[in-house]
Amino acid sequence: MRGIVLALILAAPAFASEDIADQYPNSPLYSKPVEVIPGVFSAIGATAPPTYENTGHNNNLSFIVTGEGVVVINGGAAYVLAEALHAEIKAITDQPVVLVINENGQGHAMLGNGYWAEQGVKIIAHEEAAVEFEEYGGNILENMKRYNRDKAEGTTLQGPTETFTDEYSLTLGEFRIEARYLGPAHSPGDIVVWLPEQSLVISGDMAFHERMLPIFEHTYTADWLESWETEFEALEATYVIPGHGHPTNMAQVRRYTRDYLIYLRARIGEHLDAGGDLADAYYVDQSPYAHLDTFEQLATRNAGRVYEQMEFE
Repeated sequence: MRGIVLALILAAPAFASEDIADQYPNSPLYSKPVEVIPGVFSAIGATAPPTYENTGHNNNLSFIVTGEGVVVINGGAAYVLAEALHAEIKAITDQPVVLVINENGQGHAMLGNGYWAEQGVKIIAHEEAAVEFEEYGGNILENMKRYNRDKAEGTTLQGPTETFTDEYSLTLGEFRIEARYLGPAHSPGDIVVWLPEQSLVISGDMAFHERMLPIFEHTYTADWLESWETEFEALEATYVIPGHGHPTNMAQVRRYTRDYLIYLRARIGEHLDAGGDLADAYYVDQSPYAHLDTFEQLATRNAGRVYEQMEFE
């Protein structure tokens, strides 16, 4: 299995489809965790919106088996997903989970925290992500309940038990693990988990490739590009486990994150220079990215939000 995953990393990925059925029907997880490099596993979520069918597992739930305990990245979008991920961890190792890292303040990162808190596990996140979840957690939970219905049972609001500002790091076994805030990106408090000895970054929502990235109301694309250029590229990672989609490399996430943001800002800039208004901005040409999953849901919204930002830059 490891060879298959590494082949996916080194080759251009086969683009996922929103029509692919659940890949792991005997588990609430969308797919069974795979070992990306020795000791680092990821359960790859659907590259589609959260639904009852995928139990909200539409992001990557990763974990590191260090030899001195397991570090989990992302609490999961529901109690049932965290519990299912823990069952997979127990099938791989008898090492206890010693830490959960939330990649941001969104539901798929934090709604499963309640399960991990029950196990007595420390949960960390960036301070901005904690504020985001505290402010919007109630709405996030209610939205999850609407699509997950009975699968939402047991899920309660539980934020991180500890926060950090710039970096939280530890060494366990052969792994130096650095949770880093690289600057503004997709959402408040987005962080990456950097394994310098393995040259692998679990990028969270700093980097996308198989599905179109979403631009939220509080996503400032100029700042995201600055964080990318000054901090993320400097890692020079060999392996990238993105927030969504299969493990890959820097060239692929650069093409579909950095290059997409530059492309969209250029099209909106041309539109503004021509005196175009918001109504027409929604329909600037984004056809080079039309093959990406969630394009239909996000492309026009992204264009509108970039127009609103650039109008006042």
